[in-house]
Parts: sequence; C-alpha cells; structure tokens
Amino acid sequence: MSPVTMLRPQDGPLVVAVPSKGRLQENASAFFARAGLAFQQGRGARDYRGAIAGLSDVVVEFLSASEITRRLGSGEAHLGITGEDLVREEIADPDAAVALLAPLGFGHANVVVAAPQAWIDVRTMADLEEVAVDMRVRHGRKMRVATKYVQLTRRFFAERGLADYRIVESLGATEGAPASGAAEIVVDITTTGATLAANALKVIEDGVILRSEANLVASLRAPWGSRARTAVRAILGRIAAEEAARTTREVRARIAPGTESAFAALAERAGARAPYGASAPELVLHVPRASVFALVDGLAEAGASEIGVRALEYLFRAENPLLATLEERLAVR
Repeated sequence: MSPVTMLRPQDGPLVVAVPSKGRLQENASAFFARAGLAFQQGRGARDYRGAIAGLSDVVVEFLSASEITRRLGSGEAHLGITGEDLVREEIADPDAAVALLAPLGFGHANVVVAAPQAWIDVRTMADLEEVAVDMRVRHGRKMRVATKYVQLTRRFFAERGLADYRIVESLGATEGAPASGAAEIVVDITTTGATLAANALKVIEDGVILRSEANLVASLRAPWGSRARTAVRAILGRIAAEEAARTTREVRARIAPGTESAFAALAERAGARAPYGASAPELVLHVPRASVFALVDGLAEAGASEIGVRALEYLFRAENPLLATLEERLAVR
C-alpha cells in the first residue's frame, strides 16, 4: 500500500475527480447528468469541491486534467475523467495503477510524430530512422525530438527500433520547435492536424502513437473501503443503465398463441433479448438500436401485429460490465 493511500481513511467516501473548466468540464457534467448523477457545488462555480445529488458518500473534486491523472495514479481519488494520453504519459506503470473503465466519446485527440513538410522523402518511421542514422554519421549529433510526451515517445520509438535521437522537453508550443531550430521533429497532440500544418509539419504515416479520448478511470491504489464500494456500485450502475438504454430499444408486438418458439428464434437471430420470456399475446423484446428496423420487418413477416418501438430512459441489468471490470482488477491487486 502506498504512503499516500495510508493517509486516507480506509473507509472514507468515494472521491470522484472531474475537470474544473472548459469543454471537458461541460462534457463530463453532461455525461454524469445523463446517468442521473447531477453535480452540486456548494458555493457555485468557484467551489472546487462538491457532491452528487442523492449520494451522501461521494465527494466530487474539480481539478485540472493533469491533477486528476496524478491523484488517480497516487490513489487520492477513486474515480476520475481524464484523457488516456495523460494516463499513459504521467502515471508510472499505468496498467498496474488504474483501470480504464470506459471511453466517453469526447476529448478526442491523437498523439503523433510530425516532421517538416520539406522532408519530402520522409513518410514513415523507417524513413525517419534513416534520417536519424544519417544525421549521426554525417553531422555527429542525434536527431532532436521536441515533446511534452516523453514516456510515450520513448516507448513508441523503442518499439520501432529508433534509438538515434535526443528528446528536447517542450515547455511551450511544441509545434514551433523545428521552425525555431530547437528540434528537427515533434511528438505532439492534435485534433485536426491544422496547427501542425500551419507550422509546415506533416504527420508521419505510421506515426500515430495513441488515439486518445476522455475515459472514465478508476484508481487501483485508492482505499476501497465499504463506503467507497457501495457508492461506486450505485454510480456505475446508473452509468451502465443509461448506456444500455441509449443503445437499446424496446419492441412490443402482439403474437398468436402457439407461435412463441418461432418468435423467440427470430429474436435470437436479431440479437434481441426477451427479458420477460416470450409469451402470447404480447411479446416484449430489447434489441440493439441499430437492429430495430430489421427486427420489426422480421416480426411483421412472421405474423406479428401492433408492433411498437420505444426508447428507454434507463435499463438496469443484472450484469454490469463497468463494475465487473473494476472488481476484477481490484481482486488481483
């Protein structure tokens, strides 16, 4: 157990760390709100501690993305929303320290290797390796790589056998390093590539190090006492129920007695569930949203009538993949 974890009460409340400002904060708040988990800030937007309405054993901390990552890695927070790029860069041995429970569909950005557009013969990492070797042999120095992503760069370059380089840690605008003469290439994060292009840089074809987005992350080093476990079961239960409802539609149809087995087989082929069994006169199915109309057509062809489709607000199932992942990772710590 880490010294930081020892400082926290072993049966304290669940600590949830979320972004404190900007688009990430808005998206994180909306994500929790969709699951019926509304944030409350006691003294308004300037209060950096809050709660979740209806859950007494939860403390919400509003922090920068980098601080969220640090607290998850140290065990000072149980749950958090942060980018996978920060998790992979800033936490030592991230797979042992945290569990990535779910990608959230926002905060998309790629960590990439970019070289000057003027290097017309350099398109791949293999080409870049040739440049690095040539630079060492002909000029007696290593190729310089400007980046804030030191650990990600070292791992990626090592996997591709590229060793003739030197990292120049970037404290400002990384993409400007080649133009200023501080480095030959960069490893940077980008959403559209427009800023790199504006600085006369191009992304190496096989140089995407990580396709990152915001994730719901759980700390494996936090003190998971009974209060925290009870609270996380409630939170992950609501999140999973909202996701299941958003990706599922309920289909109801009238069927004739004696046709139950045929309709059950049709539903199975469509990937639908009959959560209450298949019995006449009403058949109730839960079907993946993308398969709704194919199922409806099949039901109609098989003789069903009065077919209705509706969206669900929440769908609580016995199985919860988010909670299962967390419990499995905690069990093998």
